[in-house]
Amino acid sequence: MTPKERFDLIKQNTEEILTEQALHLLLSKKVKPVVYCGYEPSGPIHLGHFVTLTKLMDLQKAGFKVKILLADLHAMLNKKGTEKEISKETKAWYKTIESIKIEAEIILGSSFQFNKEYQIDVMNLAQNSTINRGLRSMQEIARDVKNATISQLWYPLMQIADIKHLKVDVALGGLEQRKVHMMGKDMEKTLAHDFISIHTPLITSLKGPGEKMSSSIPGSNISIIDTESQIKNAISKAYCPSKQVENNPLLQIVRYIILPHHNKLHISRDEKFGGNRIYMRYEDIQRDFAKGELHPADLKTALINHLELIISPIRKNLK
Repeated sequence: MTPKERFDLIKQNTEEILTEQALHLLLSKKVKPVVYCGYEPSGPIHLGHFVTLTKLMDLQKAGFKVKILLADLHAMLNKKGTEKEISKETKAWYKTIESIKIEAEIILGSSFQFNKEYQIDVMNLAQNSTINRGLRSMQEIARDVKNATISQLWYPLMQIADIKHLKVDVALGGLEQRKVHMMGKDMEKTLAHDFISIHTPLITSLKGPGEKMSSSIPGSNISIIDTESQIKNAISKAYCPSKQVENNPLLQIVRYIILPHHNKLHISRDEKFGGNRIYMRYEDIQRDFAKGELHPADLKTALINHLELIISPIRKNLK
């Protein structure tokens, strides 16, 4: 794979790279760069997580070593459950990631975040960050941010310290992580570690615009433990107005999950409605949907079939 091919693969389906110039330089200088993405193990993996997991697969193909942080302490700080509850979810996440067959080093946050050197770095970061900056960085991440606790202000400082102690070249996250990453980049001298951040888009809730896909909102998402009938029910009820491209969660699922995994979208329909069609490019899907030549009902049927193909092998391996 040429440097341009590696870069193009990394850039596809991302919202931004900070910075592209730095990424070009990294690819030219380092044979096996390190990328990481952190996840709070506070519930089953869902489609929102699949956007970054899919991007990690792209980075792996582009020659990166992949590290996945199961951020158990972060989940506790963010009021996502008790130590016992989070420990149970962490075990499920281990099994799920293994079922996805992504080649990654899986690291538990509590395995290194109590180390003295790590905590000193967190304290140094705390001395160089204001409370207001910490609150702003958590606006898209914190549970009940209006009543944020001190623990939730400690969270972004630990996330920044993770980047150094995991020896990361690239930090990957959804757009909700941007403010934390920018806070980290502004304090690179304090941290004594520089890094590149890559942000992926957020999938809109299946209920419609106004919220991102979330495990805390019933009916918002589809998880890897959902049955075929549950997937069918969720997609059938999903927000998908005819001809509407913007903030359409089903088109987003096609773009960021289905096409990267299957390289195509298969539409099955009666000849009087246009007959079967295999799409290879998202641009063609979006164009036909916007023109009304691809009906929401046909798109939903296709998504149900494709998602079941992706999720069913994972679901079976978790039993």
